[in-house]
Amino acid sequence: MNLTTFAFPTTIRFGPGAVNDLAAELERRGIRHPLLVSDAGLARTPVFERVSRLMPRAVVFTAVAPNPTEQNVLDGVKAYRESLCDGIVGLGGGSPLDAAKAIRLLVTHPEPLAVYDDLIDGGNRITANLPPYIAIATTSGTGSEVSRSAVITITKTNRKTVIFSPHLIPSLAIGDPELTVGLPPHITAGTGMDAFTHNVEAYISLGYHPICDAVALGGAKLAWDNLPRVMHDPADIEGRANMMVASMMGAIAFQKGLGATHSLAHPLSSDFAMHHGTANAVMLPYVLEFNRDAAARPVEDAGGGVRIRRCAGGGARAEPADRDPVPAARVRGSGDVARVVGGQGNSGRLPSAQPAVVHARGSAAAVPPGVLK
Repeated sequence: MNLTTFAFPTTIRFGPGAVNDLAAELERRGIRHPLLVSDAGLARTPVFERVSRLMPRAVVFTAVAPNPTEQNVLDGVKAYRESLCDGIVGLGGGSPLDAAKAIRLLVTHPEPLAVYDDLIDGGNRITANLPPYIAIATTSGTGSEVSRSAVITITKTNRKTVIFSPHLIPSLAIGDPELTVGLPPHITAGTGMDAFTHNVEAYISLGYHPICDAVALGGAKLAWDNLPRVMHDPADIEGRANMMVASMMGAIAFQKGLGATHSLAHPLSSDFAMHHGTANAVMLPYVLEFNRDAAARPVEDAGGGVRIRRCAGGGARAEPADRDPVPAARVRGSGDVARVVGGQGNSGRLPSAQPAVVHARGSAAAVPPGVLK
């Protein structure tokens, strides 16, 4: 696989070893003293060591929660200013990449984060006056490295708040699948389901955007085909690259919109500290099943073996194209949402009376076979 440079929606340096170009890309953008935004867990890994060595003058900021908060952002802005930084590098999954976007925003925009809430058209207050920002993804889920939004929990409301503006798109995205090879299985699964959900919900969301529709269908197919593949063989670099592309495609596509799965997943993260991708995996089958009767037409992904029944109400259902739809009765209940994606360490729990997710071995609706354990 060769290195490739894309320019949609921003410049993307993509391929195994792409991160080795970081020093040259910093110099190209005049960044000599960057703030490196990551998280404490990643800071203890060889991936962090590899990337940080490429920018020895960076000021490291890792005080980012799994669901980033307004206080994380304010602390990052303080570190940026006190250290006289001249640009930002985000390294990690969606949490540090989103936090880096918000830090970047507040460095030059003095109003409180809540003012920029997309629900009140706060993006109209955001200008192009922002420091340069290079985003380096280490997961394949949120696609934050190419998206125009950041999701931050505001202190006053304890609500996940979306900040949305084309100006927030990183100056450069670096997608190096080598950085994802060492991910724990439950993170691979959870972030992969986030990518899949982005593509599915973007495709079936209301509104007219045929470009995003085409991107979303392609991204859903890539995630469906490759998430089980990298769960089976974590070192499969081609599969990892395909998942990274699926993640970016989902983030490109969801500028069209998302749906009820994300609306329900956000409070599960803020109230139960649940991993965002896991929350999507939990909710997606139920939202698609709920909306199934409103389906306007079936849509076949030509090569992917996935049938999405499009719904007039903004929802849909995904299923293997060669199988009958999986009824809601096939869904198992579970009180431990960490086990849903086959890993440990997720503190989020739901009451045992609430359902979790479809059994993968039984042709799970909306979940690629082989992902759940």
